[in-house]
Amino acid sequence: MTHSPSRVPPPPHHLPTAPPRHALPWGIALLLVPFLVALLLSTVERPFFQGFDDWWEASVNNASTTGDGGFALVLDRLGGPLGMILPLALIGVLCVYGRWRSSLFVLAAAVAANGVVLLPLKQLADRPRPPHPWVLVNEGSYPSGQVFSAVTLVIVAGLVVFPPRARRWWWPVGAVYVLAMMGSRTWLHAQWLSDTFAGALLGAGTCLVLWRVFASLLRAEAERMAADSLWL
Repeated sequence: MTHSPSRVPPPPHHLPTAPPRHALPWGIALLLVPFLVALLLSTVERPFFQGFDDWWEASVNNASTTGDGGFALVLDRLGGPLGMILPLALIGVLCVYGRWRSSLFVLAAAVAANGVVLLPLKQLADRPRPPHPWVLVNEGSYPSGQVFSAVTLVIVAGLVVFPPRARRWWWPVGAVYVLAMMGSRTWLHAQWLSDTFAGALLGAGTCLVLWRVFASLLRAEAERMAADSLWL
């Protein structure tokens, strides 16, 4: 009696990529740091790092008197409400191609997390903005919402859009974009430098945690992509 070979499941597709083993603890650690700093800001009038923020603000103020802030203003528009168009467009494209699992991941990390993670932390810290911002801003300087949105968009796009070979150039490009967004926020006197670092940590931590939460759905989508059965 011969035994038929067991059916081997199709290998996972290279998109979306699977999370690393320690994505969850690293994500929680990255989220914990901005949360602890927000607690500190809510209890003390002048945190221990305010001196560094003041020094950076003064340095930027001296440089901005002779520089052109046009590029920073473009990034301000891109990081504001207008910037929400990009993740929503990505979600729409993913849905068109039947990748609803990836679209849910992008929706959670790049859209819903703004209200669930970022805004409560802003209310907790309630940090005043730097004096005399060059652009219209709302209350709550900490953490930077523009940097948070930039980081989440870069990460989710890298995980669900770009194959491994393309990610080698996407990550450096994304890092330059995030650093430019961080610089623009301080150049425009819209936020303290520490606010931008907190926004970056918060965005990266959010993506890592949600990457692990959505791991089973993303793996199922990768297997269906490999088997060319996304719509089933």
